[in-house]
Amino acid sequence: MSVTGDIKIFTGNAHVGLAERICRHLTCDLGLASTDRFSDGEFNFQIGENVRGTDVFIIQPTCPPTDQNLMELLVMLDTFKRASAERVTAVIPYFGYARSDKKDRPRVPIAAKLIANLIRTAGADRVLTVDLHASQIQGFFDIPVDHLFAAPVIVDYFQKNPIDDLVVVAPDTGGAERARAYAKRLDAGLVLVDKRREKANVAEVMNVVGNVKGMNCLIVDDMCDTGGTICKVAAALHNNGANEIYACFSHAVLSGNAINNLAASHIKKIIVTDTIPLRQEGEEMMEQGRIEVLSVAELLATAIKSIHDETSVSFLFI
Repeated sequence: MSVTGDIKIFTGNAHVGLAERICRHLTCDLGLASTDRFSDGEFNFQIGENVRGTDVFIIQPTCPPTDQNLMELLVMLDTFKRASAERVTAVIPYFGYARSDKKDRPRVPIAAKLIANLIRTAGADRVLTVDLHASQIQGFFDIPVDHLFAAPVIVDYFQKNPIDDLVVVAPDTGGAERARAYAKRLDAGLVLVDKRREKANVAEVMNVVGNVKGMNCLIVDDMCDTGGTICKVAAALHNNGANEIYACFSHAVLSGNAINNLAASHIKKIIVTDTIPLRQEGEEMMEQGRIEVLSVAELLATAIKSIHDETSVSFLFI
């Protein structure tokens, strides 16, 4: 595909590789800009070409280091608005702080709403994102949000690499709808895991709801942070007689000891996407064949072209 007219694609430092892949799909060049930092760590951004009257897309997931990448996005948005860009779209493949979407305990913030306000105030005219942790976050924005799903990319992989006797596993009740969509498209069974989370980043698997004995399992989730949930779900499936266990998730955050946890788990193979750059330790697991990364660059490029051409993006939704 190719784009015509006044369109510019820029990126910060969060995921230059993904931005370059998107540009290759759009057969356009990445915009010229300086993304250096001052000696004290402040982001020193400057656009290197004229953007007056153009349709600007900024590729910047707010992945770890989250606050640093978020600040880069805000500074870039402000810069393009002040440079008289006609429209500025924040392309955020991974939206950080999405887990803070409600007051489920006393005296806690709704940080996802705060971030939405900051992005709008900084100058974004619309947002393009992938697999929000909670779909209602779209409603936190007072600007249009195009919420894409990585499911078509991941499902296509498993359709081309089918697994016999497959059941799709939702690691918690909140992921049941997502797992059901995968199970339907892969013509597989569905299993739920009842999970009780006592505190952040600590999960306790309680019960496997459904039969997995002698079956091959695919755990489906939107993200993996410390790996605690997925590893405990895999252990529960193994203890219930599952055969081979696979996992897939859109956002490979993989913080802390996640890589070691996954490497020591019962999971045979993990499928992720490139919404977030894979950590070096994860690349070592790639070399061992334990992790495979699928790209969402074409998905995002198609959405960017549709937004620029003012055509519908609904055909990309699942």
